[in-house]
Amino acid sequence: MAERSGYSHFLVIPTRWNDNDIYGHVNNIEYYGYFDTAINTYLIKFGGFDVRGGTQIAVCAESHCRFLAELSFPETVEAGLRVDHLGTSSVRYGIGLFRGGQLQAVAEGWFVQVFIDRSNRRPSAITASLRAALEKLLVHQSS
Repeated sequence: MAERSGYSHFLVIPTRWNDNDIYGHVNNIEYYGYFDTAINTYLIKFGGFDVRGGTQIAVCAESHCRFLAELSFPETVEAGLRVDHLGTSSVRYGIGLFRGGQLQAVAEGWFVQVFIDRSNRRPSAITASLRAALEKLLVHQSS
């Protein structure tokens, strides 16, 4: 099971009433929203990523989530973030979702993001400011 020590950055995300499904727990699709929120908040806050007017956009090329325990409203999620691979135009994040203060993840997964030119929709090199921010989360460079 994923442990908190495997992640170098955390974002606190409160669950919302509408995250729960008919079974009384957070629906699986919401976990991917937590992943996306953790990643893009980091890029905007620490990498200067301009989602509305920048020359690049970032798209999800692949994602995966392994569910280990359920969450439900009202709980606080702490999303742990790391970078497992940093390429020229793409990044693979490792993400762990934790209940507030707990050491074991309730979910873990990965998210591959490709940076593309806003105008021609082709992959483009990660900007220097984004690369510098992402390198701070890099745990190892996979082949």
